Amino acid sequence: MAPSLPQPDIQVTSLPNAAANQAAAPVQAPNRSRDPRLDFYRGIAMFIILTAHIPGNRWTGWIPARFGFSDATEIFVFCSGMASAIAFGGSYSRRGWMMGSARVGFRVWQVFWAHIGLFFFIAMMMAALDTYGGFEKNYVNSLNLGHFFKDTMPQLVGLFTLTYVPNYFDILPMYLVVLGLMPLLMAMEKISLWAVAATSIAIWLAANPYVIGLGPDGLALPAEPWSDRKWFFNPFGWQLLFFTGFAFMKGWLPKPPVTKLLIAAAICFVVFSAPFGAWKVFRWVEAWNPDLADTIHPVWSLTSEWRNKSDFGLLRFIHFLSLAYLGWVIAGDGGKRLIASGHSLGARIWAVLLKLITKVGQQSLAVFVFSMALARLIGFALDQTDRAITTTAIANLLGYGLIILVAFAAAWFKSQPWRAKR
Repeated sequence: MAPSLPQPDIQVTSLPNAAANQAAAPVQAPNRSRDPRLDFYRGIAMFIILTAHIPGNRWTGWIPARFGFSDATEIFVFCSGMASAIAFGGSYSRRGWMMGSARVGFRVWQVFWAHIGLFFFIAMMMAALDTYGGFEKNYVNSLNLGHFFKDTMPQLVGLFTLTYVPNYFDILPMYLVVLGLMPLLMAMEKISLWAVAATSIAIWLAANPYVIGLGPDGLALPAEPWSDRKWFFNPFGWQLLFFTGFAFMKGWLPKPPVTKLLIAAAICFVVFSAPFGAWKVFRWVEAWNPDLADTIHPVWSLTSEWRNKSDFGLLRFIHFLSLAYLGWVIAGDGGKRLIASGHSLGARIWAVLLKLITKVGQQSLAVFVFSMALARLIGFALDQTDRAITTTAIANLLGYGLIILVAFAAAWFKSQPWRAKR
């Protein structure tokens, strides 16, 4: 998302006559640099997302989702909300609701075609492997695309109307709908910020009615015509996180204070909620203290809706806010700890890592689309091996290197170097 940063108004104090004009003339709005925390953490999410989508990847056992309620999806959506406040919030402020919404509509158009292109490219890859590869594994069925190839015409219509959304291709449609809600939220801003908050929370409650005792089934969108399955990422639930990030970057919500009490509370929630949010951690507790595990297990069952990923359950929201707060504290004021300094070997290595991760975060859409296709190819390559520890490590590191190359390539193309003067 190429940001368009609004320039702050500069107030010049009253000065007598010509002196005032002379002093005011050279004053210009100071340059605002992009917050390093945004791109750094979104870059981290891109690496995790690639890791998580490689089939049969040993490394997925160590991604954040295995240790708590929230995972890299929350980072991606929250940071996308922050980036949207930069990219679109300024348009609303400078050009009004109509032009701001037009810019959002253009972005929706871009993401829609990214979704369509991603689907057809991956479907083609799976079809090519099954048609020409002669492998025992059916790669089309591994992504549940059998219905698309057996009964193409209605599924083709469903693909373009977003009534056919296979599981592997569900995050960009969610993002599309969330972006489509932005004009509504920006219209509510004209009433008050309370109206914005009430609208977002009401939409989230419609997707999560259990919170107010109305049962588990809430507002959702159909994913396929032959079953009752809904979109895995319910946009009416996930919009709450998106607009929370939007609100922080837009200034609707104040930046949180850094206090020992809040840091301790965030750490405690992340640590003590782990056995309730991650089966892997629960099994560790069970091996260490079976009696404690027997106490936790009933609570695990009772909290299924509250930690639900599809509708973005409340516990996921609280868990992510706790992690985000700790990330905020670690990064330092203004992200100063994410700005490389010094000339030691360690400082130079850290500077290189920061540059690579940040670049990936800056080109998140291009990297995401590429990584979803790349993950399937890496999974296919691993199918031809014994998936040993070394082989898996090489596959993951190669994947990381490729998404870094794509990030730099995308930035180069966006700079339009062919238009530069000699």
